[in-house]
Amino acid sequence: MPKLILSMDGLVLKEIVLSKERTSIGRKPVNDIQIDNLSISGQHAVITRILGDAFLEDLNSTNGTYVNGQPVKKHALSNNDVIELGKYRIKYLVDTATLGVSATELVDTAALKPFEVGTVNPAEPLPVGTSTVRTRSGQPMGTASTSLGNLLEHLGVIQVLTGVNAGQELELSKPVTTLGKPGYQVAVITRREKGYFITHAEGQVHPLVNGKELDAQARKLDEHDIIEMAGIKMEFFLRSGT
Repeated sequence: MPKLILSMDGLVLKEIVLSKERTSIGRKPVNDIQIDNLSISGQHAVITRILGDAFLEDLNSTNGTYVNGQPVKKHALSNNDVIELGKYRIKYLVDTATLGVSATELVDTAALKPFEVGTVNPAEPLPVGTSTVRTRSGQPMGTASTSLGNLLEHLGVIQVLTGVNAGQELELSKPVTTLGKPGYQVAVITRREKGYFITHAEGQVHPLVNGKELDAQARKLDEHDIIEMAGIKMEFFLRSGT
């Protein structure tokens, strides 16, 4: 079933499944998707589903509705279209079952090269992204409680724990790191002043953190949290001296 990913400034805010025939977007609480911001009109736009297609219509909003950077009044949505409402972005995704994507095709979209975390075949090698990859030294990385001063001196790292790829690492050096395959399963890790936060972005199956499924809210990552995507476990920790 098609879904929408609502975000602002690269931070995923909400995931909405398009289960209704008509989904309204606007500032007023009566809308199916309420965006409480003055740049959004009370009734800004609507998405109508007809059989397998979805159509976006601007409801004469004050600031207009854009798709992939172009102003629209009516628009037939395609997979991966990005609807723009002021500072807000809404990505349209079709049913992942129609995309033919397997769990072994997960990639690190932030690095733009494969950092595959979805393979469950121990005989398959793990392609590594352009981010720095190292083997963990085994030295203690500190405690789960890290002050803001210490955080600025630490860099978040994800280490693959399971399979033949155990020991490979991805440094979270960018403000936003995206793990996964668009249209199948995507998690976003953001680096903020108060630490690193993980958010489920795409996919019917949500990633697990310490065995618990992520919801639509961002979750702060603590030292040695275990992230699981497509059956592969990864550990988050902080590396000092970077």
